[in-house]
Amino acid sequence: MAVLTYREAVRAALSEEIERDENVVLMGEEVAQFNGAYKVSEGMLEKYGPKRVVDTPISEAGFIGMGVGASMLGVRPVMELMFWSFYSVAFDQILNNAANVRYMSGGQISCPIVIRGPANGGTNVGATHSHTPENVLANHPGIKVVVPSTPADAKGLLKSAIRDNDPVMFLENTILYGEKGEVSDDPEFLIPLGVADVKREGSDLTIVTYGRCVLHSLKAAEVLEKEHDVSVEIVDLRTIRPLDIDTVLKSVAKTHRVLIVEEQKPFASVGSQLSHMIQREAFDELDGPIHRLATIDAPAIYSPPVEVEQLPNPDRVVKAALAALA
Repeated sequence: MAVLTYREAVRAALSEEIERDENVVLMGEEVAQFNGAYKVSEGMLEKYGPKRVVDTPISEAGFIGMGVGASMLGVRPVMELMFWSFYSVAFDQILNNAANVRYMSGGQISCPIVIRGPANGGTNVGATHSHTPENVLANHPGIKVVVPSTPADAKGLLKSAIRDNDPVMFLENTILYGEKGEVSDDPEFLIPLGVADVKREGSDLTIVTYGRCVLHSLKAAEVLEKEHDVSVEIVDLRTIRPLDIDTVLKSVAKTHRVLIVEEQKPFASVGSQLSHMIQREAFDELDGPIHRLATIDAPAIYSPPVEVEQLPNPDRVVKAALAALA
């Protein structure tokens, strides 16, 4: 085990898979000569050369379309978006073509592409650079959606995503890039897609969450235990689709109260779908209504102190948890 930052864990996964499989390539804006917009690919051009680490023009429609076509011919491209907000420029390539080619070819053509990069608010870059589109992506059959919260999860899930034969959307978080944690250095360290993880055991309340909100929830759980004698269980979904609803339901049956925390706008979000699935499958287990905490329903606020309050944060999680327990 090594202690790595989230950024280093992603780089380790990319490097190990490039070394393991000659068909794996990293492509995207500034990934090569500039060492990556967020320095995730630092040193990789020098190590692996310009045929494996490839700079692209600033045209998401162009280079994502190229990656989709290459994946259909046997390449395993990992495409880096500087911001996931710009997925909409390549909406047709991702959600019309990549998502449907296996189905429309009767299983004859696979599309083993990974599209990765940051999808988050909290960095004061405004409404056009702060989207969290996991709900939109997961709405399309054929797409897999991954949102890791820790360095270990980032490495293990990214390696599994690269080896997967379907298109995988891998949503990172710029604020998490500097977070540290223990990560296996085993080149076969894989975390399967579609398996949630209980990050904290508890008995009074289940918090279902993912991404950076896992860290907020863990901090809130410490406050709730210390100041309110509340035992919180935290289920980290890790992948949005496929969704591990069984782990969620098992936790609900244990605690009987649920709070869903997500950095999403609340309307038609991942939390909306989860709420429906929990009440449908575990209604008799619930001792109270399902509660949800999301980003306040407005475009991303540019003002730094106001944006902090727009997004989930530990204080907001504590208040929402107490409301769910009331």
